[in-house]
Amino acid sequence: QVQLVESGGGLVQPGESLSLSCEGSGFTFSRYAMSWYRQAPGKERELVASIFEPGTATNLADAVKGRFTISRGYGKNTVYLQMNSLKPEDTGVYYCNVKTISPWGMEYWGKGTLVSVSS
Repeated sequence: QVQLVESGGGLVQPGESLSLSCEGSGFTFSRYAMSWYRQAPGKERELVASIFEPGTATNLADAVKGRFTISRGYGKNTVYLQMNSLKPEDTGVYYCNVKTISPWGMEYWGKGTLVSVSS
């Protein structure tokens, strides 16, 4: 059973930093992407960042380039999102996601962690 558990959300002021973690378990796919999505109040869920296994390729949304970094932990099923220079528009629920490439087409979500950026 695939499980994704996010942690690290909270309330910060604009300009501050926050680090999110996602611990994945129950899967040993050969090729997959682990991603962070976010959903702001009243808006659709959007892709923030992805990291691909195997390898080290990453992808970041334009809105967070230069401020956010996605990385993988020592255990391959752990992924981090380092968020610097946070802005009020970064506020939302951040979800961890796994999408398989091989085998194709399976997708799993965590329950999310809330990030609030406000003065």
